[in-house]
Amino acid sequence: MDTNLAVRARGVSRFFGDVVALDAVDLDLAQGQIHGLVGPNGAGKTTLLGLLLGLATPDEGTLEILGTPAGRALTAPDGVAGFVDGPGLYPSLTARQNLAALAALRGGTRTAPIDDVLHEVGLTDVADDRVRGFSLGMRQRLGLAAALLTRPRLLVLDEPSNGLDPAGKRHVHGVLTRLAADGAAVVLSSHRMDDLEALCSEVTILATGRVVFSGPLAKLSAENRELDYRLRTSDPAAARKLAEETPGIRPVEDSGARRDSEVLVFRALVPALDELVTRLVRAGVAVRELAPVVSPLEAAFLALTEQEVPAP
Repeated sequence: MDTNLAVRARGVSRFFGDVVALDAVDLDLAQGQIHGLVGPNGAGKTTLLGLLLGLATPDEGTLEILGTPAGRALTAPDGVAGFVDGPGLYPSLTARQNLAALAALRGGTRTAPIDDVLHEVGLTDVADDRVRGFSLGMRQRLGLAAALLTRPRLLVLDEPSNGLDPAGKRHVHGVLTRLAADGAAVVLSSHRMDDLEALCSEVTILATGRVVFSGPLAKLSAENRELDYRLRTSDPAAARKLAEETPGIRPVEDSGARRDSEVLVFRALVPALDELVTRLVRAGVAVRELAPVVSPLEAAFLALTEQEVPAP
């Protein structure tokens, strides 16, 4: 196995009776990177995460995790931590007691100090509160703290941003970024495209158990062809005229749009978008907002999984 890879999967399949949950999946996950995993419900994401956590084994193909081939026994690979379908916690215990119980199960070896991981995920102030009173976001952060106890080299997380407020989200993003910077691999499954675009250097898209894309986000955006953009300027009329005169720019009008609207929505490739911005600047028109109507990752996700792209 390539020593720079945390995970190497070749032809991995997983069946549940007649249902094909994973169909000949090939996947490389590099160390020191945050890798996003996305797909519609039923695409096989949870099944794949379960394989990485040792909760199941492949029916076909080969899977190597941190340099070790996955065996046929259901066991968490050494150096791997995380959760799928939400973290398992004891509601009657405090946050600190939950982590102490988990550390005791590991014999107290190779675990990070409990106070340190509580501080890292921003739960120091509630360390001695019972988990039954925690919000969903606090439970997610405690689940992350539990995973950090083991000092993982591969961290596998399923929807870790569920229920997080802005402060909690900032904590989680900071933790994941620092882990990757220290050389750990992070696999992040989420329906939050903004989280994935903010955190991930690479992404894998699953559909009906198959990999339909795997690679850098920049490549995904380039392969996504045209996107719809929303433009707000200091002179809407001039901006509309310049857009109509720029090759490759196609105005998009929805049923409620007016030609005198201060917001212009158009469809374009990146080179045409660049040309329009250049023309606006030369004409002295200030660009106050320019953003995709749907993010490049979300647009690619919808296109590759054959779902309808929302109207602007």
